Amino acid sequence: MPQITLSAEVQPEQIGLRLDQALAELFPAYSRSRLKTWIEADLVKMNHRIANIPREKVIGGEHIEITVDVEDETRFEPENIPLNIVYEDEDIMVINKPKDLVVHPGAGNPSGTVLNALLHYYPPIAEVPRAGIVHRLDKDTTGLMVIAKTIPAQTKLVRDLQKRKITREYEAVASGIMTKGGTVDQPMARHATKRTLMAVHPMGKPAVTHYRIMENFRNYTRLRLRLETGRTHQIRVHMAHIAHPLLGDQTYGGRPRPPKNASEPFMDVLRNFKRQALHAVMLRLAHPITGEMMEWYAPLPDDFVELITALKTDYIEHKEELDY
Repeated sequence: MPQITLSAEVQPEQIGLRLDQALAELFPAYSRSRLKTWIEADLVKMNHRIANIPREKVIGGEHIEITVDVEDETRFEPENIPLNIVYEDEDIMVINKPKDLVVHPGAGNPSGTVLNALLHYYPPIAEVPRAGIVHRLDKDTTGLMVIAKTIPAQTKLVRDLQKRKITREYEAVASGIMTKGGTVDQPMARHATKRTLMAVHPMGKPAVTHYRIMENFRNYTRLRLRLETGRTHQIRVHMAHIAHPLLGDQTYGGRPRPPKNASEPFMDVLRNFKRQALHAVMLRLAHPITGEMMEWYAPLPDDFVELITALKTDYIEHKEELDY
């Protein structure tokens, strides 16, 4: 197992927190239970003394140092899966994920994932938790993801994500005709009976999605969305909650709802678009090491372009009917 040393200073906003709470904020790539285990195992030093009491309060400014052996990601196999790399330096990578690619191995997907591809492309990333993956996109969602190549970069990016300092914008096509933008501010949790799904729940974690209208079609609306939080399936659940599920999202109710008198070519496009119409189009963040503000855009993938073209064509063909 590789040995690593994590270091940070307790921030002013953490004054009065328990040590385990402060560490969870300082090192968000690691779970609080793992950090608590390290504290109790005498692996945490605070101002060069061993700090082994999780409930000890911090006063701000303390220097924290943790030297531990960590399990790396070598339990997963490197695989030569092409990555569309939009940007790369010694600390981070930004990739444009295609559809049909799972981000992390799990039940039903033990291999063939972004993580396996990262291990092949950059073997040292095995020493970074989750092979540097900071946030995820669903299997059938396309677009931009940032990857950390080092532990300090990952720690800072995860912290910035938690503090809502990373901007992520998406394009989507929702069912129904929407006339104005807005915000969905509804907490989310695991579905009560379908544990692989998410749902709006009053006792869930905060979740906020902003959206604006880009274009209206017959029975569908093209949207630009911005996430404040990053809950699993957040956009899909929030849009379904306001009765405008994403086109193609069979999990959350977005089955095709074709308008009247639709042409057969248009119907073919709808039938063949077998994923949620969602693409991570823009990513903006402060570089975790240099602090430089950076921004990337990913063009719509071919199937999404074909969908938009078909929706526009259908709208134009029936515009006279809509004017009455």
